[in-house]
Amino acid sequence: MALPVLSSSAVKFRRVLAQFPQELSLAFAYGSGVFRQAGASAEHGETNMLDFVFAVDDVVTWHMTNLSKNRSHYSFLKFFGPKNISTIQGYGAGIYYNTLVPCNGRMIKYGVISTDALIEDLLHWSTLYVAGRLQKPVKILAQNENSRLQAALVSNLKSAVLASFLMLPESFSEEDLFLQIAGLSYSGDFRMIIGEDRFKVHNIVKPNIAHFQKLYSSILQGCPQVVYKHQQGRLEIDKSPEGQFTQLMALPKTLQQQITALVNPPGKNRDVEEILLQVAHDPDCGYLVHQGISAIVRSSSIVQSAKTILTAGAKKSVIYSLKKLYKMAKGELKKPS
Repeated sequence: MALPVLSSSAVKFRRVLAQFPQELSLAFAYGSGVFRQAGASAEHGETNMLDFVFAVDDVVTWHMTNLSKNRSHYSFLKFFGPKNISTIQGYGAGIYYNTLVPCNGRMIKYGVISTDALIEDLLHWSTLYVAGRLQKPVKILAQNENSRLQAALVSNLKSAVLASFLMLPESFSEEDLFLQIAGLSYSGDFRMIIGEDRFKVHNIVKPNIAHFQKLYSSILQGCPQVVYKHQQGRLEIDKSPEGQFTQLMALPKTLQQQITALVNPPGKNRDVEEILLQVAHDPDCGYLVHQGISAIVRSSSIVQSAKTILTAGAKKSVIYSLKKLYKMAKGELKKPS
């Protein structure tokens, strides 16, 4: 899972990590402060906010320790104590963000999620929030020997590949696949309409093809349903109803449930396998998969964004939103060719 960025960056990330309680099952950095995006200069990456996610086994204890070390990072919710902070964390995508935090001369944002909630999202796409971030290149900073977590990280990548296969034609390029994968967690996200650069997926993938290849190469080479022409950068998949049914049956549980809800008429109680077999024969199979993913993302992104008003506080929420709108406006002026 760990991908190289720049060797000199390791010290920068370690210094940030040292500011926090060390009881972490997983810590990673992601976003434009870690991986360069299209249209941005190298210097711009050095000034962008650094984004982190920390997975912890005991959320209440971690917040209690962090409140004693970094009380100023929290909004007014710090006055309600670690138990109430942990309760609020459980809503939406199950992650609690502190944003616009000054740290070692940079602004950072960090999210805290329980290890169990992370594993649930990776395996079943319950919210596709943190799982979606881990479908793109990230910089792993710390990881313990939790075998369930390690297996879930790999399962999430395999699921991203299968879901993307169902939405792609019979033959496509590596770049087509990576664009599809990178876009999964933005499908249905209302922030892509207002608040995010609409070319964000393109900007993430274009300069980072090599990082995506390192993340997915072994999975593609070991997948029996694809002919992976690595040298040509081309892939061919089985688009027969039988092939699509196999892929649908291997999708995460929450996505299967969303797809069946779209197809199954109200009041008609049919087996999931029967419904997915019907979907496999449907010419709109890929569209139904996309709609299912959008339903998952839409729900979690709305609640998570609303929660930001509490976790960041009113002032930081306004500043953060304005920064997003500024990036969105800049993206409109730099439309990719």
